[in-house]
Order: sequence, then C-alpha cells, then structure tokens
Amino acid sequence: MDFTLGCACCAPPAIKTPTRISNSNVRSVQLPLVSSPLRDLRNIDSTPAQRWTFLAVISTGLLLIGLDNSILFTALPELRTQLQTSELEGLWIINAYSLVLAGLLLGTGTLGDKIGHRLMFTIGLTIFGLASLGAAFAPSAWALVAARAVLGLGAATMMPATLALIQLTFHDERERNTAIGIWGAVAVVGAALGPVVGGALLEFFWWGSVFLINVPVAALALVLTILLAPPNMPNPAKHWDWASSLYSLLAMAGLVMVIKESVNPHRQLWLLLLALVSCALGSLLFLRRQRRLADPMLEFSIFRSRMFSGGVIAAALAMFLVIGIELMTTQRFQLAGGFSPFQAGLLVAIMTIAAMPMSVIGGANLHRLGFRTLISGGFAAIALGTGLAAWAFSNAPLWAFICGLLLIGLGSGSVMSVSSTAILGAAPPRKAGMAAGVEEVSYEFGTLLSVSILGSLLPLFYSLAAPPEIGENINAGLAHPQLHDAAVNAYDSAYLGILVILTVLALLVTALTAWCFRGNPKGAISYAPQ
Repeated sequence: MDFTLGCACCAPPAIKTPTRISNSNVRSVQLPLVSSPLRDLRNIDSTPAQRWTFLAVISTGLLLIGLDNSILFTALPELRTQLQTSELEGLWIINAYSLVLAGLLLGTGTLGDKIGHRLMFTIGLTIFGLASLGAAFAPSAWALVAARAVLGLGAATMMPATLALIQLTFHDERERNTAIGIWGAVAVVGAALGPVVGGALLEFFWWGSVFLINVPVAALALVLTILLAPPNMPNPAKHWDWASSLYSLLAMAGLVMVIKESVNPHRQLWLLLLALVSCALGSLLFLRRQRRLADPMLEFSIFRSRMFSGGVIAAALAMFLVIGIELMTTQRFQLAGGFSPFQAGLLVAIMTIAAMPMSVIGGANLHRLGFRTLISGGFAAIALGTGLAAWAFSNAPLWAFICGLLLIGLGSGSVMSVSSTAILGAAPPRKAGMAAGVEEVSYEFGTLLSVSILGSLLPLFYSLAAPPEIGENINAGLAHPQLHDAAVNAYDSAYLGILVILTVLALLVTALTAWCFRGNPKGAISYAPQ
C-alpha cells in the first residue's frame, strides 16, 4: 500500500539563473537565492526543536494520505457484501483516489507557489476531512467512488506543501536528507498501516469507519498547522495553468480504462476505443500546452539527467511493486486463506517493520553509501524477497513467506529513502517546484498503475486457471460449497503468477537503476548562482 510517497515544493520568486558546477566531488545543493520576504520565511523555525516539531505536523497530513492509499485493501471483501460492488466498481473505488491525486499534483504544486503552501496545506486538510465524512456514509458504490475522488482532490491540494515546507525549513543538507528520509518513512508507514488500521476497524465497526477515522486526525492536524506553521507567503506573480492539470487527468483516466478493458475477457470495444481516444487526446493536448507556455508545468528536457530519470523510475516502480504485493496479498489471504481483515493487514504490515528504519537510515547515510547502493541494492532485495515469497507460498510454512515480506520491506525502505533526493537534487533551483511535482506524481502514478494492471490481471489469471464449471467470478467460485477447493487452487495459481511477474520486474529495475546511477553518486548535483 501507499506505500505511497513524494511531494511537490515551490520554486521561489526572484531566482537568479543557476550555473551547474562541473566538479563532481561537490555534492551539496545550494538553495536558490530569493528576495525578501521569502528569505525571512527561510529563517523561521531555526532551532532544532521547532524544525522537528513542524516536521511532525507535516507528517500527520502525509500519514493520512498514505493511509487512504491502502486502507481499503482489507475492506474490499466487506464492501462487496455491504454495497454489492462488482470487481470493476471495487477497482474504481481504490483507483479514483490515486487517479485524481496523480492527475492534479503537478498543477496543485504550482498553485501552492501562487497562493502559498501553508494555505494549500490547510485547504487540503479541510477538503480531506469533509470528503472522509462523505465517504463514510456513502449510500452506494458509485457514491463512494465520487467521495474517493474528492479525497484525492484534498490529498493533491495538501501533499505538495509538505515537501515544499521541509525544503524551506531544513537548510543543512544532511539534516534535510534525514528529514526527507523520515518524511518518506511516514508515507511508507501510512501506506503500510492502511490494511492494519482498516482491518482493526472492521473487526469492531462498519466499513465506513475506515474513512471516519480521518476526521479527528485531520482536525487535529489543522489546529496544529495554524499554531505552528510559518506565515503563508504567496507569490501572486506565479502563473497557475489549470488546463494542463485537466489534460493530464484526462490522459491518466483514459490510460486506466485502457488497461482495465484490455485484460477484460468481456471487454466492450466502444469503451476501449473511447478510453484510447481519451488517453491520446489528453496526452496530445498536454504536450502541446507545455510547448506553448512561457512557464510550462513540465519541461521534458529535465529527463535528460540520468539521476533525475533514475529517481523517477525508482519512485514509480518501487510503489508499483509494494502496492501490488500489499493489494494482492491482503486479498488472497482473506478470500482464499481464511484470514480476518485484521490478520491480513498484520501480515502485510510486516514489510513496514523493515521499511521504516531502513528509510531513515538510508536518507541519513546517503553521503556514505551512494544512490546506486541504496536504490539498485534495494530493488535487488525486493526481487529476492518476492522470489522467496513466491517459492514459500507453495513449498514452505508461513514463516518463510514472512521472511520474504521482510526482505521486500528492507528493499522498499532503502529505495524510497533517497529516490526523492535524487529527483530533487538533479534539478536546477529554478525547476525545484517542477521537479518536486514530478517526484510526487511518480509515486502516485506507480500506485495507480499497480492497482490498474495487477488488479485486472488477477481475475484474468484466475479465469485461465479455473475449470469451466467454476466460471470467471472469483467470489462466486469461492462461495460455492462444492467448487470451493477448485476455486482456491485457481486463485492461488493466479496469485503465484502475480508474484513471479513482480520478481522479474524487480530484477529488471535493479539493472536499469544500476545504469542510471553508475558511478554511485553520493549526493545531489551542485549548482551555484551566476
């Protein structure tokens, strides 16, 4: 689950044009020179106690965003019973949140530059709390999809502010790397705790409690933000391009539908064609818009940096792998393994036990270990852990499967601890906001693709493995008294196929990131003002 990460930050006004320093031994990133009053904001919270207390407040909002990325993983079986959701509706209930979040992040990061990141954070918290209340009492599946979309809007509004405020608060590179590592760990923990929290609530309350729990937390975070956050410092001269956000959202929505319909054995040709048109048209309009803007939301030249592209690949595919493992594992052990929602949540939370300390350690020791060691080594650990889990699932007791999950957690924590640093550190200061927006989208896009692709492949694999008399409906097959065992075998075969795919993918990403970070750089690229 969310293991979801990332965040957008602002590119302050009055920035002098940077020049890249060619000396590869210089590893620090000089923050851009800014004019008053933003310079005053950078001097607020100068004591360690103030800085770390403010980080705790920011992390509270980030925790909520991470929780809602995965809290429904253990609740889906209950939703199928209470709201009579279909497989398609279940996937959209999960994906509506990530889709809106990923589609709007680039634009909300720029909007935060314009109106101020403190204001964006408080607005986002308010929307998130109200949408959680609506989701808790949604009367139907599609009403819940709509509420989840509004939740995504709230998350997209507040999330870019978190890293922006960290960048403005922590000036020392090592301290900032540690703060980003903690920030990443909070996102990992939020995503990983989602199934546990959801499972625990479902043990005692109705399904709506998984959303209602957000309301008091959001209210507390809102009060603490008002009390502790630095003053809001808007930049009215900054341009916010709403059309680019709309086009990117259109392209992503079309992509999700293309994926779902492509693997659907009962696909509807008209819907697939409509999705292809939406994806192509949204992408074309977005690209055309960026070329015409004086200050584009996304400059594709930034991807020429191997460090930047490597960080984007690492962030997106780490989320793809971890979210896929969480979603598939919670569903399998609930539906076919007899686990309660809470037990299934505890099982995947084992990854968090290893991921959280590794995320903090990795960020604090980047200057010693280097990007390639932490990122490529992390993906190698994920591949080993996923391979072990696949082998243990069919051939060994549960403790061996758990060892595989622990390895996956270690690897994912290592990757996520520094992938954000790679993205932000490879961008010049004048593109800081853009880089942070891309970083944020990378994590959410990985989540979106994981749920879309793996959530669609599992039923397909099940239908291929199931005997004809069972049919293609997983729930119907598992509920049939005479055909239950055959349905479980088909489900296990489908789940094992997913694990094998994830193992191969992790190995490929290990090699790809090793190439991107060849030379094992141990810090961000340096820039200096002209």
